[in-house]
Amino acid sequence: MNLILLNKHDFVEGSRRVHIRDNRKKHILNVTRSSVGDELRVGLLGGDVGKGRITYISQDLVEMEVVFDQRPPAPLSVTLVLAMVRPGVFKRVLVQVSALGIKNIVVINSRRVEKSFWKSRVLETDSLYRYLIMGLEQGQDTIVPKVMVRPRFKPFVEDELPGMIKGTIPFLAHPYASKKCPYNVGGPVTLVVGPEGGFVEYEIKKLIECGFTAVHLGARTLTVESAISGLVSRLS
Repeated sequence: MNLILLNKHDFVEGSRRVHIRDNRKKHILNVTRSSVGDELRVGLLGGDVGKGRITYISQDLVEMEVVFDQRPPAPLSVTLVLAMVRPGVFKRVLVQVSALGIKNIVVINSRRVEKSFWKSRVLETDSLYRYLIMGLEQGQDTIVPKVMVRPRFKPFVEDELPGMIKGTIPFLAHPYASKKCPYNVGGPVTLVVGPEGGFVEYEIKKLIECGFTAVHLGARTLTVESAISGLVSRLS
């Protein structure tokens, strides 16, 4: 947790003081081992970032006096369209993508996605929010990404995706593509990443027909997490 994220309910009314009582308090006391007078990096959810100086500590709460004086990091101009993966992997991807600064995420289906994945509690709103917040705390950001869930591949690709990619450069991550992923494309990007095992040929064909260029990162087959980091790093 590189940033203590605060919300409006943490504030003592009419002041710059906040009272922290949940897992953030445990992190401050047990991980950073902070004490009265120490300063920590803080951010207001949906707002600016700054510093918080600890003014009081008890068993029940940590009190800080906070000042917000900086904007959060600029978001990446990347929309990530991701085929659903195993729930355990998906949790890690959510944290990673949120930390990277991607603000638009679309979760889609693929023939190689097991039906049971769509019943996972990780797709519930509260769970998505929890892992996105963890990413913001890691990346010292305050703006929560938006997540759309689209469990029907064909209707999404035919009806929604063409409008979504307008004004962006669309790329499809495919390990057997003939083109290598370019560097610093200089504009907004829509990036599609397949499930573990990749898209089937029909799905690749539909995405290319939609306007996507298939690209690869090299001869090695990477995990979903590694592929996303590598692609985003190169493209942006």
